[in-house]
Amino acid sequence: MKKVLSSLVLCFLAFALLLCGTQTYSLQASAETELLINSKSALLMEYDSGEILFAKNEKEHLPVASMVKMMTILIALEELEAGNVNLDTKITTTENASSMGGSQVFLDPYVDYSFEELLKSVIMASANDASVALAEYFNGNENAFVNRMNRKAKELGMTDTHYANCTGLPAPEQYSSAKDSAILLKEIVKHDVYHKFSTIWIDELVHPSGRKTELVNTNRLIRYYQGCDGGKTGSTNEAGCCLGASAKRGDMRLVAVILGAQNSKTRFNETASLFNYGFANFESQKLVDCEQAVANISVSKGKKDVVDVYAQESFSAVMKKCDKSGYETVLKVEQKISAPAKAGEKVGEIVVVRNGNEIKKIPVILKEDLKALSWFETAQKILKNW
Repeated sequence: MKKVLSSLVLCFLAFALLLCGTQTYSLQASAETELLINSKSALLMEYDSGEILFAKNEKEHLPVASMVKMMTILIALEELEAGNVNLDTKITTTENASSMGGSQVFLDPYVDYSFEELLKSVIMASANDASVALAEYFNGNENAFVNRMNRKAKELGMTDTHYANCTGLPAPEQYSSAKDSAILLKEIVKHDVYHKFSTIWIDELVHPSGRKTELVNTNRLIRYYQGCDGGKTGSTNEAGCCLGASAKRGDMRLVAVILGAQNSKTRFNETASLFNYGFANFESQKLVDCEQAVANISVSKGKKDVVDVYAQESFSAVMKKCDKSGYETVLKVEQKISAPAKAGEKVGEIVVVRNGNEIKKIPVILKEDLKALSWFETAQKILKNW
């Protein structure tokens, strides 16, 4: 009976999503002077700088439904990156995990699924059963994993978030905010493996028994909005319709969050509007490039007379296309350095200033070792210059 039910439910969901797929979203990023967002809370953030380009009630505590699973996804990705698990690792499901209600992929209990299959099911299909299976694998039980989720939220500076489960099913004292959701999604999209699954529209999960469950990505924007390559939906009566999504065009990536939309169509339309507003009105400009020498300085007692020096890191700023004023960089470096010196040694700094206020200091460093002249080489050099 479970097998027949799972097939019928997933076929219906796939059919419904495909019908809804006739909805289109504006791909043209036209300049707008004002955004009208009707949802309870919203935020638009530029990825590299973390600068907020638009916000509405961004710190309000709200239920976010299945967007809670973004933390489950992040922890799983970090475990993968740390080498504690690989995509082929087998995870045995429990009766508890397989019995989860709500959105699910109908996992069989007491059988092995790969880490990849479970992660893909959470990212694409928002599967509660797969989310609990991952939680139990990493921390033994869901409660212990939830404690870990809350610790991670604190580590990321998510001050307006508290988790009560790993699925997003309604629970007292479970909430987040648009700003915290953007911070979390910003961390997730750093991982290349995430995009391997977040950009898939339709796939299938083949269970160990041979039974198949169709996976349909709940984030419709990956198919209909140019540049959208990831995100997470959430929907309950309590939370309304929610969405966090990321899109990249050219050199600029944006992260957008909509919470408490009245319906699914609104959350997708308003997220697309946020993206259009960002891409039309702002651009990311690299002010400091760590690959380009920022100066050359004299070397005393060294085999080289002059050495190029570099910023330790690059820095980009987001600015309005119609107004690029307000930013400047001030370079402060030593006039001369004595050999020997090691690569990585600080020889100055670049100060980034915005509207007269210092916003960042970037060390200027050597990228190569500087070897000192030997006694004999020093004598030769003196004689040569005599």
